[in-house]
Amino acid sequence: MATDVRTVVQFATATRALSLLLQAVFNGVIPDHEAEAFIPPRTDEPRYLDPAVDWLLGGLSRWDAEHFLFIAERGYLYEHSFAFFPLLPVFLRGLAETLLWPFSGWLTMRGRLLLAVAFGNSGLFLLSTLALHALSGTVLRDRRLALLSSLLYCLTPANVFMLAGYSESLFATLTFGGLFLLEKGLTFRACLALGMATATRSNGLVNIGFLLYLLSLRAMSWIRECHTSGKGYGALCHCSWIVIRLLSTALLGTVIIALPFGAFQYYGYKTFCFPSLSMERIPHGLLSLAERKRYRLPDENVPPPLWCVGLLPVLYSHVQDVYWDVGFLRYYHLKQIPNFLLALPMATLGITAAYGYYRANPDVFLTLGLWEMGANNKQLDKPCTHGFLSPRVFVYVVHCTALLCFGTLCMHVQVLTRFLASSSPVPFWISGHLLLLNEPLLRNKMAQTTHDMQSQTHVSSGDGCEHMPHLNPLTALLPQWRACSLTTQCILGYFISYWLLGLALHCNFLPWT
Repeated sequence: MATDVRTVVQFATATRALSLLLQAVFNGVIPDHEAEAFIPPRTDEPRYLDPAVDWLLGGLSRWDAEHFLFIAERGYLYEHSFAFFPLLPVFLRGLAETLLWPFSGWLTMRGRLLLAVAFGNSGLFLLSTLALHALSGTVLRDRRLALLSSLLYCLTPANVFMLAGYSESLFATLTFGGLFLLEKGLTFRACLALGMATATRSNGLVNIGFLLYLLSLRAMSWIRECHTSGKGYGALCHCSWIVIRLLSTALLGTVIIALPFGAFQYYGYKTFCFPSLSMERIPHGLLSLAERKRYRLPDENVPPPLWCVGLLPVLYSHVQDVYWDVGFLRYYHLKQIPNFLLALPMATLGITAAYGYYRANPDVFLTLGLWEMGANNKQLDKPCTHGFLSPRVFVYVVHCTALLCFGTLCMHVQVLTRFLASSSPVPFWISGHLLLLNEPLLRNKMAQTTHDMQSQTHVSSGDGCEHMPHLNPLTALLPQWRACSLTTQCILGYFISYWLLGLALHCNFLPWT
């Protein structure tokens, strides 16, 4: 297992370094597209190293990254900024004010924030890779699939969003880490991590489902234990106490996970429904931008917005509706067909995972995986106990399918790739499962590697040096590309092409997922 972790860390580190290098090259070679994106005026005088940092890392500040950087630098000045949750800006500002403070004489706050994006998100991606590997090992109980899924994650199609000033890396770290803690029974720590995920992205609220489902599994297990242990007053009291404890845990955990969302909405409500900000404190350039783009400011001299008097004054819903035009089937226009095609590969993986899992485990779907079906309380066909088709994966497949349906019907569909890649391990589990199922070269390679590790961890060379055997099955497949199966070529081709194209297009204000 330690060898697998080392392999994952090395590959994740290599892909992060290569991504940083390639985004700088693409940003320097490809001219920027004149996009209608949020680009606030620079109100601070550039310092000595700002031009160099902007040239090297400017590609990390495109599209929505500009919003996060602006919030980290200026706070929640505009109403539409409340579409972006606060934990990433707080994290970036913290790095800029602490570890990068020695550069304050040579870099403006924006320059230090760009450095914080580059190093902070690279470190977070590495942590998310380790969290995914730990979660995969715990849930799948298949060392080969856990390793392969983690290596595929290093080549995620959402690569550029894991690197740029977006919240995907932070959210993936907290989500995968929180789910791992939840699987290990460390419920309070898991809820804290998942609560921080909710402070990063709104869909962190959906993780409450994992808490309730896993607690339900434990409840069913304890109820069966109480039933078999006999009847009587003592057994009844014991079972009652278990039910009360589970309900209390579920209630407290739900509050912890949902609290950041509620607190953030309350902050937005106080900011715009009871404004106290003086316009004289805002730089003229930012006021001019608000007037030109019709951005609402928390101005105490104007009436509060209409959403403040609504039955449920949630600013996030208002911003998504008015500024981003997010809603049921609103994105279904002929001109959006290219964006649907961009999201099609990720949607296909999600559909394949749900359909394949249902075909293999129809009983698990019928019982929600909470109890067994069959005559005399015995299963007629016992499902796999490890791998992607095991009953433990059921709740993850349901979660991924729910996100897929919501993203396809109610969101800007091109974000589906990064939406699923940072929220669910299923796209990587099903990809690894299909590779192991359909690629003989991969099965032979991983079997040979396992045999080599068991027989001899190190291979000594003639000069007395010791070398580790080749442990990365993905890089071993690439030189044999033509001999690979069609499934392998499709999956790896999708991962690698999106990994590269995202860096080239997104970093130059060109449309991407």
